[in-house]
Amino acid sequence: MAVKDYLRKRFFPQIWCPGCGHGIVMANMIRAIELNGLKKDEVVVVSGIGCSSRMPGYLDFHTLHTLHGRALAFATGVKMGRPELTVIVPMGDGDALAIGGNHLIHAARRNMDLTAIIMNNSIYGMTGGQYSPMTPFAKNATTAPFGNIEHAIDLMELAMGAGASFAARTTTYHAKEMIKIISKAIKHKGFAIVEVMSQCPTYYGRKNKLGSAVDMMKGFKEDTVPIGSKKKANNPDLIERGIFVEEKRPEYSTSYLELIEKYRAERQVQ
Repeated sequence: MAVKDYLRKRFFPQIWCPGCGHGIVMANMIRAIELNGLKKDEVVVVSGIGCSSRMPGYLDFHTLHTLHGRALAFATGVKMGRPELTVIVPMGDGDALAIGGNHLIHAARRNMDLTAIIMNNSIYGMTGGQYSPMTPFAKNATTAPFGNIEHAIDLMELAMGAGASFAARTTTYHAKEMIKIISKAIKHKGFAIVEVMSQCPTYYGRKNKLGSAVDMMKGFKEDTVPIGSKKKANNPDLIERGIFVEEKRPEYSTSYLELIEKYRAERQVQ
């Protein structure tokens, strides 16, 4: 099937700003789902609030559009109730790491079998261009007109520190790489975090004079390197892309069901 066959066409045209990277992420997420051979009724997409959280409205899967920062809490409930389903959680950098930060940490710690796709456009796009936990130091935003004096969270460092068994980063420029990474993240049995650097020309690009959406995507090409690249040694400011961790660990909902079965067996013996 084509990408359009996974969309709810009645909700189009979509309302993302021209040049927004989130549509690229959505299309490649669809391609990754198809690559894994999943049927529509085997997938649940859960979001919170924000630009990225418009996805469930456009996607023809089981979908939940929930509260700001609480997508992972709802997704946890879905996975615990229906562990056989594939649960994907698209989020924004503010949604996932500000109000939703604790949920992210504990979902990673539990190793719940969820795929969190975090679109990092370095700003709160939907609510007016405020700086987010992932706005780089000294960059401008509506609420940081003279430059942000807070240091950005490194999502890969946070993911690994919190215990995520899969953590990866890519960009909207690297579309084929994104499909492969999201496909692997969906297949992974455990908590998977995929950070996708996504352009926001309307706010972040305009506030920081980064040019058009095309210019910003060229920036992703020039400012990122594969993990282990020698270029990183010569230029520490370059951002690494790729899979940072991919480990097998006990998955929470499976362990929970095993615990229930063990308890039932012990009760029967008694």
